[in-house]
Amino acid sequence: MATLNIKNLPDALYEALKARAESQHRSIAQEVTHLLAEAVGQKEPLSILELQGLGKELWSGIDAARHIEDERASWD
Repeated sequence: MATLNIKNLPDALYEALKARAESQHRSIAQEVTHLLAEAVGQKEPLSILELQGLGKELWSGIDAARHIEDERASWD
């Protein structure tokens, strides 16, 4: 993987990047990589952390434990 060094980065820009990275739970390097990928149109693969809660509406009103019991019973 390549390394990118940036010289003469204005302090205000660095602080803005740092704040943005913290708000996104990323390192500054991860945030810069994310921003550059967006700028050139490359999609980052989804993180498993971004999948939290995905599909929860499908389980609304369903007892998950009972569903698992029923599924296991159907195997016999």
